[in-house]
Amino acid sequence: MKELFIQDKQKYLKEHYPFGEPPKLTHKVECIHCNSIFIVKDYKVFVTDSGFEMLCCPNFEKCGGTVIDWWD
Repeated sequence: MKELFIQDKQKYLKEHYPFGEPPKLTHKVECIHCNSIFIVKDYKVFVTDSGFEMLCCPNFEKCGGTVIDWWD
């Protein structure tokens, strides 16, 4: 798995957010895996060996949290 570095995070989020309307980049969320509170714009994107791209917690390497684990 490798990290993708996204230039236009708003555009990427709009195109890849799996739950309807994406949150604003300035919105704060909590990752239920590591209990960190972060600003959405700090998300990371990782791609699996099969090419699947995942929106992830900024601490993904340590906690494994993805977009499904983000809470308001």
